[in-house]
Order: sequence, then structure tokens, then C-alpha cells
Amino acid sequence: MEFQSVPFDPADPKAALAQLPETAAVFALYGAEVHFEPYVGRTPNLRGRLARLLQPSAKHPRRLQLAGRVRRIEWHPTSSEFESLLLQFELLQDQYGTKCLERMHLGNPAFVRFLGGNPYPRITVTHKPSIREASWCYGPFPSRAAAERFADEALKLFLLRRCFDDLAPHPDHPGCVYSEMKMCLAPCYQGCTDERYAQEAAAVENFLATRGESRLVVLRTQRDQASADLEFEAAAALHAQVQRVESVRALAPELVRPFSQLRGVILQPSAQPDEVAVFLYEKSRLRGPIGFSTLGMRIQNEQSGSTSLYAQPLAVEPVPEPAAAEAAQPSGPAAPAKPARGMLEARMETALAALSEDSQALPSATVRQGHLALLKRWYYRPEARRPGEILFPHDDGRWPVKAILRAVGRVFAAKFKPPEPTP
Repeated sequence: MEFQSVPFDPADPKAALAQLPETAAVFALYGAEVHFEPYVGRTPNLRGRLARLLQPSAKHPRRLQLAGRVRRIEWHPTSSEFESLLLQFELLQDQYGTKCLERMHLGNPAFVRFLGGNPYPRITVTHKPSIREASWCYGPFPSRAAAERFADEALKLFLLRRCFDDLAPHPDHPGCVYSEMKMCLAPCYQGCTDERYAQEAAAVENFLATRGESRLVVLRTQRDQASADLEFEAAAALHAQVQRVESVRALAPELVRPFSQLRGVILQPSAQPDEVAVFLYEKSRLRGPIGFSTLGMRIQNEQSGSTSLYAQPLAVEPVPEPAAAEAAQPSGPAAPAKPARGMLEARMETALAALSEDSQALPSATVRQGHLALLKRWYYRPEARRPGEILFPHDDGRWPVKAILRAVGRVFAAKFKPPEPTP
């Protein structure tokens, strides 16, 4: 990505500052000396921020002043905070390598790890999901405490072991408090067969992979059958189990998935007036943005209760009705036609394919950690402070293109406010 550049003269800072836009951007300040580390930052107002850094102020003597050391300013405009963070990370990585993680405070997110390679599997919490066992790591969670709580509550639904020992099962093993409380199958003293423990471990793995859906399907089927057989006490007990599983499931947000299957389309506002920025997280890295044009699309009106992308008359550009189009004068300017639904879907599929082709190479460990931490930081913000949307693929791996298009309309409508009616 190319940065714009302008020379900086400490004797005349206003000449350089006048060439900078008052828009959001990521910037780097370079000095004359080779050993001078560039100052990298992001700001919603490039000119205002650099004016504070590069213009000496007698009123604020303690403010950081870099005018005497800077000789060149480079910047790149951005359209959202998400894009700014991603671009800042890439710039810092080029300058400082692995230290960019520390500079941006990007630690490893927490995952729940299923130790499926162990003869007697168990689960634990880790901050370092390995690529080799990525299908057995589930996350990311907002914090280690959240991951530990989910793991603890999920274990209460099963009889998997909680000890950390490398088991060598023997009848003389003393066991532990969990086996005495009947909360574990006790493979340590051969309280169950290896086949029975493997069956329980597989149930736990399916529970984690589906965020509890596998368990809910079984319990709901049993509950409905018990109710149909007029076994109401059994149905009530099963319903209580359903509610318990649903409460555990609620502890794992939608972002929590097997690390090897973690994919998402992130939509962000764009600086272009008629576009929405599209990002893709796939194969442990973020790609984008690609601008998706909204010209010709009807944007849904959320206040009307409609969920159709084409139903409401809040449009980016005029979309004529068929009768009006026929009545239009041939000599007049041609009115823009509404794109067919298939055309919009094809455009979105093309954009996603372009981003996916750009993410074929396996990223480095620094990029994997940084991009995952950026995604996690954005996703777990309060919804009111999290602009944009994220959409996940279907179970078969296909993208929900129609849902993505509806989300494009919502993201665009968030910045497109219709004029208020006059009294």
C-alpha cells in the first residue's frame, strides 16, 4: 500500500502541515538520522494531530514535540478505525518486526483447547493455539477468565476428567474428589472402559465444535419425545437440561469457533460516499479493504420493520418504477436501472473471491497473532462502539451472500441519514 509523502522543514512547519488533509489517517514521521525510529500513529484528524506534534507551543511545554527531529511525513488516509488499526499494524511490523505486537498491546487471545491427542482427552485454556491442533482450539474469547468460565461450565455437563496428570490407569489409583462426586468417569482407576471414555470425549469435542448445538439437538429430541409419550416429569427434567445447556452456550459468543474454521466477512464504513469497505478474515489473517459499490441498491429502512434490501424507498440513487420508466422522454437522460439480485450477489462473490485469493499463503506467527488480536479487540467492544458488522459462513463453508448484502445496506444506512421532515 503506497503512502503519500511530504518533506518537513522545522523552520517552516506550517508549509508542510498545510498540505495535509483533515481526515482520518495512519502516519509515520521520519527523521534525518538513520538511527531515528519513525513515530507511527493513527488519528481521526491528520492535520490537527501533527500540528500538535510538530508546532512548538509555549502554552503546553510538556507536550511531546518532534519538530526538531522530523524531516519527512508519510501518511495514508483511512475510512474506519478498523482499517486504521490494521494499517498501523502492518506499518509497525515493517519497521519493528515482532515488536509491533508489544507496541500495539496485541497479546494472544484465550482459547479453550481440547487435548484430543492425549489417550484420555481433557480440556484446558491456552493463549497459544498451535497450527497443528487448530481444529481442537476453540475461540477467541474476550478474556482468559471468560474462557475458563465456559470450560468449567461445559465440563459440568459431561463426565470428562479434570486432572492434569498423565494417566496410567490402575485399580490401585486413589482417584480424586471429582470421581467421588460422580463428576468424572474415573479412568484413573479404571472406573470405565477406554471405549466409554472415548465416547464421552467425542461428545465434548462435538459440543465445543458446535457451541453446544450438538447437545441441544439430542436433548430437545428426547424432551419432545417424552412429552409426546405423556411422560411429563421426564420432559420437565429434560427441559431443565436444555435450559442449562443454553446458559452454557450463551457463554461462547458467535465468534468462538474451531481456530482452523474461523472465517468472517467484516463490513466497515468507507470514505467513498457510495461504498462499503469489505474485509475478510480467513486462514489466520485479515485482508482488505475492497470497496463494494452501493449504487443502485435500495437500502432497507430499519424503522419500518422491513428486512428486504429492495423494499423501502431509501435509495442511494433514484430507482424508477416501471410505469415511470415507460413514461420517461426518450430524449431525456437515462435513469439508472436497479441491478438484478443475481448481479449484486455476483459482485459480492467476486469481491470475496478476490480477497480469498490474496490470502492463500500461510502468514507468519506475528501476523497470525496480530490479526487475530485485532479481530478480537474489535468484535468484543460494546455494540454501540463497534461500527460495522461481521458475518460468518454456513456450516458447509459457503458465504451467506444475501445476508451480507443486507448487512451492506445496514452499514451504509448507518451513515446515510435521510433529511428530517419539516413541521
